[in-house]
Amino acid sequence: MKYAFIRQHGEKLGIQPLCQTLHVSRSGYYDWRRRKPSAREQANQTLLAHIRTVHRQHRRAYGALKTWRYLNVAGITCGKHRVARLRKEAGIEAQRKRRFRIMVEHHHTPKAAPDLLQRRFNTGAPNRAWVGDMTFIRTRQGWLHLVILLDLFSRKVVGWAMGDRATTALHRSALAMAITQRRPEAGLVHHTDRGAVYSAPAYRELLAEAGMRASMNGRKTAYDNAVAESFFSNLKNEWVHHHDFNTRDEAKLAIFDYIECFYNRNRIHQSLGYRTPDEVERLYYGA
Repeated sequence: MKYAFIRQHGEKLGIQPLCQTLHVSRSGYYDWRRRKPSAREQANQTLLAHIRTVHRQHRRAYGALKTWRYLNVAGITCGKHRVARLRKEAGIEAQRKRRFRIMVEHHHTPKAAPDLLQRRFNTGAPNRAWVGDMTFIRTRQGWLHLVILLDLFSRKVVGWAMGDRATTALHRSALAMAITQRRPEAGLVHHTDRGAVYSAPAYRELLAEAGMRASMNGRKTAYDNAVAESFFSNLKNEWVHHHDFNTRDEAKLAIFDYIECFYNRNRIHQSLGYRTPDEVERLYYGA
């Protein structure tokens, strides 16, 4: 480990000072450099190359456990502690800035719908329950509002819309997209917070037309919609916080890329048995 450290930092800090600091001889270091790498070292380098590929292809979003799971599914046999050690030695870390944080909003709204989920965030089939929410994305042009609807069975984002203002029309757009793409049967539970737009007559009308049952959080209990909150946490920590958007259009393209190209199709979830949302639905339908 000392020799490897010297090789890594020798050009910048100098070989002789590092050897003295680490109490090793220069001749011993150069003998080590001339020595052919062992089979174990070669295997570690090969595995590290695979780890770097997974890290890059999955937007630097995976920690050691998900990386290990993905490698094993891909047919690359390795131990999770070995993966964690190689990642740490190479300075590979998941791209996250802050931990999940619950935010409670206070609105004066019409009478809320009852909470039909009661924090039961798993369903036995697609299109049994959707959860919805809205968040804000900062750009140099101003705030961008993102509305999503997410299927609890697969954690797939089934409807989304982005706009300059948090209007009922924006929320209806996300709902209309989900209805058009999924064509759910009557009885689907549509769960959100108590935001005014979700209680607006125009929004409730679209729910009724689709035969959906409105459900809402209890008062001051944001954990009742934790799955939607968790999605926004992942979006921001894995993607948004690492960009500086000049315009709303620039942010829209980046968020579209995250949702449609990465999250739904390629991001594995621990809660899904380390599968992607698309994979879970394909397995359910036998595709």
